[in-house]
Amino acid sequence: MNITYFGHSCFSVEVNGKTLLFDPFISPNELAKSINVNSVKADYILISHGHEDHIADAVSIAKRTKAKVICNWEINVWLGKQGVENIHPMNTGGKVKLDFGNVKCVAAQHSSSMPDGTYGGNPMGFVVEGGDVNFYYAGDTALSYEMKLIGDYRKINFAFLPIGDNFTMGVDNAIIASDFINCGDVIGMHYDTFGYIVIDKEEAKNKFKRAGKNLTLMNIGETIEK
Repeated sequence: MNITYFGHSCFSVEVNGKTLLFDPFISPNELAKSINVNSVKADYILISHGHEDHIADAVSIAKRTKAKVICNWEINVWLGKQGVENIHPMNTGGKVKLDFGNVKCVAAQHSSSMPDGTYGGNPMGFVVEGGDVNFYYAGDTALSYEMKLIGDYRKINFAFLPIGDNFTMGVDNAIIASDFINCGDVIGMHYDTFGYIVIDKEEAKNKFKRAGKNLTLMNIGETIEK
């Protein structure tokens, strides 16, 4: 799987020939000025919740690429009003089989509202089952004991976890979360974009290393393989 980082919590992951784009927030992000949002590819767009720093470019990318958007019901309604047509609404606990594999919606402990202030429904994370490789995209979340259910019932090969603290869990809780999901290979997200969530990156990586785990902090625009 090729993984490309577009800043904040936005990644694309190639799964069985399809490109999955998570939480597109690129054009308003000063740290992602090098990214041309109009060149970002997507076959599917997965949106964890309605806050602007996770949905800002969703409408434009969805209309340009004709990608299928996977999101909760309330975001589905909002996107429909913006003229997005290719949407698959879901909710926490649901699972859907798609042409690249399966997507399972799991709980995230956070809040959610749309950019216009309307209700954004329940925030979610996603477990993507791609055949030989499964991964967990946590979205914005606090540490939750419900995460343990993910590790109990699935083999997670790698996970995207928020580490910026303040609005989500921080590094210490992300290490516990990785214990819960039985996955020691973590890609960090939701850090450094705003003053509230600036972290010491070397300290974060060292904390994971001392716990016997690996924390990857990607550069914006970088692509890695898993």
